[in-house]
Amino acid sequence: MLLFIGYVIVLGSILGGFMIAGGNPILLMHVSEFVVIGGVSIGVLIIASPKDVLNNVIRDIKEGFSGVSETKDAFIDLLKLLYEMFMLSRRNGLIALDEHVGSPKDSAIFTRYPTFLKEKEHVDFLVNALRPLIDGKIKPEQLHGVLEEQLDAMEEEAGAGIGVMNLVGDSLPGIGIVAAVLGIINTMSAIAEGPEKVGEKVAAALTGTFLGVLGAYGFVNPLASRVKFNHRMKFMYYKVMLVSISGFAKGLAPLMAVEVARRSLDKAIQPEASELEEMMKSLGKKQ
Repeated sequence: MLLFIGYVIVLGSILGGFMIAGGNPILLMHVSEFVVIGGVSIGVLIIASPKDVLNNVIRDIKEGFSGVSETKDAFIDLLKLLYEMFMLSRRNGLIALDEHVGSPKDSAIFTRYPTFLKEKEHVDFLVNALRPLIDGKIKPEQLHGVLEEQLDAMEEEAGAGIGVMNLVGDSLPGIGIVAAVLGIINTMSAIAEGPEKVGEKVAAALTGTFLGVLGAYGFVNPLASRVKFNHRMKFMYYKVMLVSISGFAKGLAPLMAVEVARRSLDKAIQPEASELEEMMKSLGKKQ
């Protein structure tokens, strides 16, 4: 929603200022310039992106408009879920987690947190982090390094889409110049048609430069920054799982394991230590 508001402010400011200066917005509507700039931008995006990266870019753009799913409530639900899993393991041993990890959709613990369960990537990361511990295939002190390597690979893959978006944004002013040069070529061929026709074609050419710069700095680059922020929130979510699970594996008490995760959160979404402890105690009473 905020992204839409920002775009409306950008467009409103541009058109409002143009009209206050006596301009007519219709003068900016040159279909040929939109075709050149839009078409070349899409072409650059496709040329620069392997299929999987292109799919990620499309998904990132959708998430940019819809907002992040990793809200403060989602982080709190994750901390509660982890605490319940750790408490079960502390009481009954790691083997008690096997039925929950083996079939999360049927798990009495997982199903209490539907916002977590609906995100397959989140579930897979948690399951794959716990499975080697349950099976005894890894030493507790080795788990952190393994999960960190996995998270680094995921971040690198996600960052490829942002790089492509930045490439398109950085290319747009140049694409606008290409559109303007094409317009000037048309202008040169129309000199004999009189000043009015020449003025119209020059205006169209200048519109190409304008659209390229506006598209870069008013739309594409800010969207890339929003996507980068969304990724940061997403990987903060994974980091919570990483630090809490590896901490518990090394012997931290369940409450301390989620407390370490709480401290890794940004202040804006971080619950107070007393608030977290109270929530965990209330979970213990329900069990």
